[in-house]
Amino acid sequence: MTYTPPLPEMMFTLSHVTGLDRLPEHPDLGALDAEAVESILEPAAKLAAEILAPLNWSGDQDGAHLKDGAVTTAKGFKEAYGEYRDGGWNAVPFSQDYGGQGLPWLVAFAVQEMWQGANMSFGLCPLLNQGAVDAILEHGSEGQKQTYLEKLISGEWTGTMNLTEPQAGSDLAQVRSKAEPQEDGSYKISGQKIYITYGEHDLAENIIHLVLARTPDAPEGVKGISLFIVPKFLEDGARNDVICTGIEHKLGIHASPTCTMQFGDQGGAIGYLVGQENEGLKYMFTMMNNARLSVGLQGVAIAEAATQKAIEYARERVQGASLTNKEAGPVAIIHHPDVKRMILTMQALTQAGRALTYEAALHLDLAHGGDETAQAKVDLLTPIVKSWGTDTAQEVTSLGVQVHGGMGFVEETGAAQFMRDARILPIYEGTNGIQGMDLMFRKTLRDSGAAALTYMKELGEHISILEETGTGDDLEITASGLKAALGSLKETSAAIASMAAENIDLNAAAASPYLAQFGYVAGGVMLARGALAAQNTLKEGAGDPDLLDRQILLARFYAENILPRAEAHGMAARSGSKAIVVAQF
Repeated sequence: MTYTPPLPEMMFTLSHVTGLDRLPEHPDLGALDAEAVESILEPAAKLAAEILAPLNWSGDQDGAHLKDGAVTTAKGFKEAYGEYRDGGWNAVPFSQDYGGQGLPWLVAFAVQEMWQGANMSFGLCPLLNQGAVDAILEHGSEGQKQTYLEKLISGEWTGTMNLTEPQAGSDLAQVRSKAEPQEDGSYKISGQKIYITYGEHDLAENIIHLVLARTPDAPEGVKGISLFIVPKFLEDGARNDVICTGIEHKLGIHASPTCTMQFGDQGGAIGYLVGQENEGLKYMFTMMNNARLSVGLQGVAIAEAATQKAIEYARERVQGASLTNKEAGPVAIIHHPDVKRMILTMQALTQAGRALTYEAALHLDLAHGGDETAQAKVDLLTPIVKSWGTDTAQEVTSLGVQVHGGMGFVEETGAAQFMRDARILPIYEGTNGIQGMDLMFRKTLRDSGAAALTYMKELGEHISILEETGTGDDLEITASGLKAALGSLKETSAAIASMAAENIDLNAAAASPYLAQFGYVAGGVMLARGALAAQNTLKEGAGDPDLLDRQILLARFYAENILPRAEAHGMAARSGSKAIVVAQF
């Protein structure tokens, strides 16, 4: 199974859509221009294509194996992780104070897209480690930072997030794991956690678990949750009282061990409090919000891989004659209009998702530089990137199977693996229904929707620029469609504000279609920005004409064939809630 990192599309998005020139300067490297960034991405692409991608299919077939509490990863994964770690790739976005490279998240997202596109099961290990690093960096004591961060950032150790329990999935108020304080300041942790990605494996020397648990006098509900560091091996080398008791047999991501972890079977695992007691929910969101953007990126990455696979097959599969030249005999299916429609849909949704995700990463960098308005935009985009990016990945990977026809339904072609692997994306790190609720209640209704209104104004400004400076039918059609779609989104936003006064359950019922409408409009504007940049670059006589023409075509195709969905979701959000609220089962 082949995967070629889409460096031209990535560099176009970085340079011309999100804009590398907007990044803060790196303390050592200064301003990062396209040449500098490309020099970082090229060796990452080599590792992704030559080392990780060849293990994707075999890892799916082999899976991870548990014996006596130890997990052995799929053949080749340990060696691949060694190359990944030794190449310094784990350290890309992290603080130089602890051995990181301090590169922008925008660049890190482009690098990470390649890991996820080449081999999502592999890419999940550094993704979860990333959340653990952020939590300790943001909330840990100086001693904890000195003890854990350098090795987590280098990749010598890996980190996990231990949140879910059998009775506590999305509802963390039901967490029952216990933390008993000890005289030396540590805690004894006991309880069971489930669905822990890379909770046990053979890739690294130590695994640092970030665990939610309750102290004896903690208040009920989410206000009584604390966060603890529980290492697999303690500082003196002793094995801690934590063990993997099972790994899940999943629909997809077979090579990623999803573990049931038991803490405290032998008297209590030693853990160390992060920050203050009963503040664990706040600290958890540091990990979770980081992961949610990365999961949206996974959606983009696996959509890209599925699209590449579909195009490769469609170019080779000869079936049926051309409608306009039947005497020419059978042609490759990529020439048939409906196959073109499917592939253009895959390309347009993937490119829109990439641009929107990179836009969030850019503003994460700006926020780290102290821009409060940038942080507000990151907060708003996080549920959209996570939910819309992973929902569209379901469509793209399903279309990939459809392009293959009957061959897509058998495992040997590999198209089905992308669909199976992608199915987890709308579920983990907060289901997409929860993302809709987040956008509805925290990001739109709270503070009278200031962040949402600001973003819609920004979208309108981009559309106006397109109207004023874009030329030709393609850009005019794109601008016209987007202007109408944004007007509908504003109408929906006004309608949901009045819903809350009538019955807040109506807002909950409207949350998912509202998020979908927001995603389709925002994704369309990102494509339009790319189309305008492509037109301007063509006028300058620069760049690859085929790549640039494709950006313009994709924006028009999206406006005519995909963007109309935004109004349908808007209609559902504005008027479809009452039937949901009154329904009884």
